[in-house]
Amino acid sequence: MAENSSCCTPEGSCHSGGTAVQAGEVTATYQVTGMTCGHCEGAVSAEIGELAGVSSVQAVAATGLVTVTSKAPLDEEAVRAAVDEAGYELVGRV
Repeated sequence: MAENSSCCTPEGSCHSGGTAVQAGEVTATYQVTGMTCGHCEGAVSAEIGELAGVSSVQAVAATGLVTVTSKAPLDEEAVRAAVDEAGYELVGRV
């Protein structure tokens, strides 16, 4: 993330860093459009993080990539709805 690119904090982040994947968990990466700063990353992470089974979410505005770790594969339409609720658009899984 570019220095001072966030509207949230001087450090440029609204969320904590990534976490290690535990045995039996699934990781999926999605392309999301419209994120421009740490606030955007936090909004997307918070909405996806509310989905059942999600253990971690890492959104990167600079690339538009959102990596989600969950106990089981997520329904893409549920992820799409969460991203839409945050005010962004899910392009799809990468």
